[in-house]
Amino acid sequence: MKIYLDVCCLCRPFDDQTIHRIRMETEAITEILKLCMTDCELVGSEAIESEIFEISDEERRENVESVLQFA
Repeated sequence: MKIYLDVCCLCRPFDDQTIHRIRMETEAITEILKLCMTDCELVGSEAIESEIFEISDEERRENVESVLQFA
């Protein structure tokens, strides 16, 4: 199975985890990424790369890019 996560999903683990909704979304995305390491394929795109390039916070951008290494 191929899975495509948009940049909002890819950024979620790096958002403020003190907010319950964000923490729950992060947990769901983390489980999806775990699947991509074993049973599924995380699919990237030029659109995602372009959007990530636009992230002004360098540390955040590097963190999100590290997630894409699975794609």
